[in-house]
Amino acid sequence: MSNVSTVIKTDGLTKRFPRVTALDQLTVEVEPGVVGLVGANGAGKSTLIKILLGLAPATSGTGQVLGLDIATQGSQIRERVGYMPEHDCLPPDVSATEFVVHMARMAGLPAAAARERTADTLRHVGLYEERYRPMGGYSTGMKQRVKLAQALVHDPKLVLLDEPTNGLDPVGRDDMLALIRRVHTDFGISVLVTTHLLGELERTCDHLVVIDGGKLLRSSSTASFTGATATLVVEVTDLPDDHAPDASAAVRDRLAAAGLSAETDGPRVLLVRLAGDATYDAIRDAVADLGLGLVRLEQRRHRVAELFTDTDSDTDTGAPQGGTADVAAS
Repeated sequence: MSNVSTVIKTDGLTKRFPRVTALDQLTVEVEPGVVGLVGANGAGKSTLIKILLGLAPATSGTGQVLGLDIATQGSQIRERVGYMPEHDCLPPDVSATEFVVHMARMAGLPAAAARERTADTLRHVGLYEERYRPMGGYSTGMKQRVKLAQALVHDPKLVLLDEPTNGLDPVGRDDMLALIRRVHTDFGISVLVTTHLLGELERTCDHLVVIDGGKLLRSSSTASFTGATATLVVEVTDLPDDHAPDASAAVRDRLAAAGLSAETDGPRVLLVRLAGDATYDAIRDAVADLGLGLVRLEQRRHRVAELFTDTDSDTDTGAPQGGTADVAAS
């Protein structure tokens, strides 16, 4: 492969349909790891995956997957890449074992190896005990696991997962996200996962690629998206007098008198603008003067969702402005 340090690379990738531009001069590089591709529905995520797999031609621009050209080497890409589609595509009268073995054979594995890999993969995704049941009787979560298994069965170098948590309840989503993380940590397979649920990404992905209207808004590490802000979270104990104002309001007033900006975030929690090391001393003195206990004092961290809804956060971090406000937070 020509570039082992980059699993996906596009340069000016564009896809136009008669009435819409699905991808617009998209230039991005994706390194090994777990990468989140985030955007609202219709942002161009699924179109990008189809082009990367060589299943749809780009209007213009170039791209490589695992060093292979998307325009001329689609079949070689599909041999090395696993794909989990968004929509339900499982035959209801076939067992998980039959289906995954079939997909393994389609990927070129001999019969014996296909059966062995299928058993191992279904065990990994938590379906080993249910592997002989017809999939028509599976829950949504079980069907998603089968789709993940067939994407992994041929031991790919990269898997593309299109909205893998669609239709799952919170527990099912957490289980799926843990599985996705283990795909990389346990097997060294790189993952590109698309979602419109921002909250899923910060605890699963190493890197985020944000697109909107087919355009790249931002590509950077998850840590840089969720970096520390210049705000302190202060949590204190209750005031001893039941009829006194909220403890956080009392501390806020003391800090305001000292020239510090603060706002309450509940009866015992307030957010204080960090203005140098003296801020810590002022908080300590205010809490002590009021006879309160200090429960927590830490620098606040952004959540990914805030970067798309909070104008101030966008300004502070260089996050994209506008265009993704309708992306849901999980």
